[in-house]
Amino acid sequence: MKNTGGTDEAKRRAGEAAAAEVEDGAVVGLGTGSTAAHAIRALGERDAEIEGVATSFQSRQLAIEAGIPLTSLEEASVDVAIDGADQVADGDLVKGGGAAHAREKYVDASADRFLVVADPSKEVDALDYPVPVEVLPDAHPVVAERVRDLGGDPELRAAERKDGPVVTDNGNLVVDCAFGEIEAPRALAASLSEIPGVVEHGLFVGLADAVYVGTDDGVRVTEP
Repeated sequence: MKNTGGTDEAKRRAGEAAAAEVEDGAVVGLGTGSTAAHAIRALGERDAEIEGVATSFQSRQLAIEAGIPLTSLEEASVDVAIDGADQVADGDLVKGGGAAHAREKYVDASADRFLVVADPSKEVDALDYPVPVEVLPDAHPVVAERVRDLGGDPELRAAERKDGPVVTDNGNLVVDCAFGEIEAPRALAASLSEIPGVVEHGLFVGLADAVYVGTDDGVRVTEP
C-alpha cells in the first residue's frame, strides 16, 4: 500500500533541500520511496565525501547508480538520515508503504539527526493511514487477531504483479492495519510492538528532528 499523492516537483524540492543539509564527510541513512529518491540523487550529484547506509534494495540500487559509497551500521554510525513518510502529523509518521519500514526505523532511529521529506499531501491533523506491520510469516494469523483486539482492521498486503502476498527484503509479510483516526500514536505503537510475531510497525513516534515539505514555490521546514 503506497500513498503516492503530491507532485514530483514538490517531492524533488523537499529531497534536495534536505540533502543540502548534509555536511562533507557524513554518513547518511538513505530512505526508501519517491521523495527520498530525490535526496539520494541530489547527494550523488554533490562533490562531497559521504557514505550511505541503505534502508532497502531500492535505496541501495539508487545509491550505486548515484555513485554513493555504501557502508553499514556495523562499520559506521549514521550522522543524518533522510526518509519520506506516508503521513505526517505533528512530527509523528506512518511509514511502510514501500514495505521497508523495519530497516528504515532502525537506521532512522540510530541517526544523530533524522530529516523527513514530504509533499503537502502527506500532512494531516491526525494520523489515520493504515499502519503497516511487518510480521513473521507463520505469525500473521496471531498478529491479525491481536490487531482486531486493539480495534484495528488487519489486511494481509497482496503483491501487485505476482500471486500471493508482498514479501519484504527481510523475508517477512506485511499486514496493513486500519485504526481510523489514531488519537494516541505512542500508546498504539507500544501495543503493536508487544504482539508476538511482530517484527516492526510503521508508526514512527518522536523520531523526526525536522520535516521538509516541498511546495509549489519552495520548501517549508518545521521542527517538531
